[in-house]
Amino acid sequence: MIVRTTGGPEAIERELFDPAPPAAGEVLIAQDAVGLNFIDTYHRSGLYPAPLPLTLGVEGAGRVLAVGPGVTNVAVGDKVGSVGPMGAYSTHHIVPANRVIAIPEGVGADEAAAMMLKGMTACILAEDVVTLTPGQVALVHAAAGGVGSALAPWLRDKGVIVIAHSGSAEKAASVTADHSLHGPFSELAEQVRALTSGRGADIVFDGVGKDSWSASIASLKRRGMMVSYGNASGPVPPISLLELSRAGSLFVTRPTLFDYIVTREELDNVSARLFDRMQRGVVRAAIGQRFALADAAEAHRKLEARQTVGSTLLLP
Repeated sequence: MIVRTTGGPEAIERELFDPAPPAAGEVLIAQDAVGLNFIDTYHRSGLYPAPLPLTLGVEGAGRVLAVGPGVTNVAVGDKVGSVGPMGAYSTHHIVPANRVIAIPEGVGADEAAAMMLKGMTACILAEDVVTLTPGQVALVHAAAGGVGSALAPWLRDKGVIVIAHSGSAEKAASVTADHSLHGPFSELAEQVRALTSGRGADIVFDGVGKDSWSASIASLKRRGMMVSYGNASGPVPPISLLELSRAGSLFVTRPTLFDYIVTREELDNVSARLFDRMQRGVVRAAIGQRFALADAAEAHRKLEARQTVGSTLLLP
């Protein structure tokens, strides 16, 4: 599925191709499932510029069909997942061997495809962005979404008190949290203050962006941490440092997973922690919907309209 000109979901076109044999240091994967992520819509629309034409998608899972010279970490027939580079919206994907991750027993290819990017993002948010301790309070936006549905239970497993916020009552009912809220952002800060005896949240995990920014800032305690990791409603407007000061000497960070899995050691560390939580049942692949790969445009429409729950898979 290829994009020749950035734009709306209609920019995604189907194209037949013959996969080339993998070069040195590469692996050819026959894909069983592809994960849909909001970052795919940013690449498609041009919000995150990328050279054109481009094949969308940064996570998938399947079986190794062939390996290039020098590849020793996987073999033909292995069940594997990949996170980056782009090109996952395809039946066959050539990936650098250092981005390929062996999927352990007990984890299916569909589960891995649903969790490679979103689950590892939840891992670095919960474990690496800031040190969280039991009893601290975290506000998690879009808690029924792909990242949120993994992040909320991960935080609770650490002993963090989770206040979840979702876009509808139906979505809120599906969330595992200490407090699961829904409703307008204009009411959220007051609700958070009521649940924390007026103190506010220690940390906010916000993947919504523009629409939720003010509510997130208003929900934080003094010297709280704002973690903005996504732009589902559009990019956050320019930030005034005085605003952070007046709101209580707040901290702000804008992490992205790929800065936390730069080296092979980092990738192995993050993926191992994710698979551990999956195997222990702490985090589950909440697959809310499946689309044929050829229907990727429709999947994008549903995602951008916030009509999906949990993770979405594209099936080649």
